[in-house]
Amino acid sequence: MTAPEWLQFVRGQLLGFSLAVFVLGLIYRVAYNYLLGRKVDLARPEGSEWGPGLEAIYRRSLFHPGMSYRGYFTLIAGYTFHIGFLGTLFLFTQHINLFRAVFGFGWPGLPPGVIDAMAILGIAALIAVLIHRLVDPVRRLISDFQDYFTWAVTALPLVTGFMLARRIGPEYMQMLTWHILSLELLLVVTPFTKLSHMVTVFVARWYNGAIAGYKGVRL
Repeated sequence: MTAPEWLQFVRGQLLGFSLAVFVLGLIYRVAYNYLLGRKVDLARPEGSEWGPGLEAIYRRSLFHPGMSYRGYFTLIAGYTFHIGFLGTLFLFTQHINLFRAVFGFGWPGLPPGVIDAMAILGIAALIAVLIHRLVDPVRRLISDFQDYFTWAVTALPLVTGFMLARRIGPEYMQMLTWHILSLELLLVVTPFTKLSHMVTVFVARWYNGAIAGYKGVRL
């Protein structure tokens, strides 16, 4: 298979397969958690569930007094990475052109310099998180292979995308192939690793808030 044919396969059938695994895998993950069931609470309800559940999602996404410096670091690094990753994914002109070709619509993008800055911030946040995991004795002790594997899988699309945009490394077609493959790897592993928190984290926060609300307790 020639380089153009391989690129065509990677950005065609393989991308479609990866998206299918990603979507169906996340649906399975959510359905599996739901089907685990929830014991019937026989206690008399002291409040509603939906309001406190939504409030828990909101409050646990913000800084709050009493948070440790590790908590502040985690929240700042997390927001920095997600802004950098999602910004480059949805606001880079070439990506928007791909969305327009697939879905038939697009939106304005950001200048290349801004996208570069967002990518660098995202990569820097990931490096900071990795260093923190290696330096902090507790985090290092509880970390396993999946933690480092998902870190690498998450970093690859940002790094290869930045290299591609800046013409760093192999020639363009080869670098583009590696960039798309890195994204497809991320899509495939997400539903079956801790990266699935992109959907389960909101369910878990709502669930904790809802239980507290049912008992009349404010988190």
